[in-house]
Amino acid sequence: MLTSVRKLARAFRVPTLQDREMAYLSEANDRIDLEYRMRQVDRGMFRKSAF
Repeated sequence: MLTSVRKLARAFRVPTLQDREMAYLSEANDRIDLEYRMRQVDRGMFRKSAF
């Protein structure tokens, strides 16, 4: 029962800032793309407010 509750909680959890950044970086195709994405993350691409 407890494991099913944990699975349910994981399914509805919101990804953290670090999770989103790592997912974005892991989608890089090559080193140049990775460096470009790293610069964007360093500039605060995921930290900007929507408002």
